[in-house]
Amino acid sequence: MTAFNKLTQRAKDTASFVTRGVFNLTHNGFALLGLAVVFTVLGLLAQPELRQTGETQLMAWLQARQMDAVGMEVEADATDRATATNPKNLPKPQAALAYWLSKKYRVAPEPVSALVAEAFEVSKRARLEPTLILAVMAIESGFNPFAQSPVGAQGLMQVMTSVHTDKYESFGGKLAAFDPVTNLRVGVKVLQDCIARAGSLEGGLKQYVGASSGDDGGYATKVLQENQRLQQVIAGRSVPTTNPVAAPVVIKQIVPKPTELLIEKVAALTTTVE
Repeated sequence: MTAFNKLTQRAKDTASFVTRGVFNLTHNGFALLGLAVVFTVLGLLAQPELRQTGETQLMAWLQARQMDAVGMEVEADATDRATATNPKNLPKPQAALAYWLSKKYRVAPEPVSALVAEAFEVSKRARLEPTLILAVMAIESGFNPFAQSPVGAQGLMQVMTSVHTDKYESFGGKLAAFDPVTNLRVGVKVLQDCIARAGSLEGGLKQYVGASSGDDGGYATKVLQENQRLQQVIAGRSVPTTNPVAAPVVIKQIVPKPTELLIEKVAALTTTVE
């Protein structure tokens, strides 16, 4: 065997030895890593507080990485806080209401869908028509959850927060007035109480708007008319999203004919001569 061949064979042997060593080292390393992972998981399962801490730290690290990637702070649970529902997931009558209200009041169908679904759910316990609840919201705020009147009525159903503070206590305080679902529930309770005191729906609506002993400015009529339109939408009828405008009343001035004027003048002269 020549020197060149010996050198070549020695190089091959060395490479083979190094390869086997690297393989064994890597194999053992992965085995040790696997064991470490197994023991770590078992330890976390045995101690829930450590698992929770680990999950929190991992989520914080992932959010920090995502924040670096998108250039703004992110929250994985933001959609859970949003008051929104896909109208396609609602029963057909409710979806029809959501789309109709969305078009008429120029609001997104998703949050309106959530309110429609909640109105139908609350109405079962309150023994009120869900369309009536939605009609009150429509007339009161036009589905603006941040609306506020000059006298302090707030939210979707324009509840007087300062008067009904006690009703918000179980929801975390009066700031819950600006949570759409909470405002809806409290507003329905206030409306229930008004109807019970007044003894009628129309009287209850007048009390709700603060006009129990006087003119409500047509408020009750507006709510009842909107309620009727919403019921027609549920029934599958085509209802315009613009309220009909009453035709102006033209008062015609009655002008006497020339012949009638001449007769009147002759009669007046005759009376004067006599």
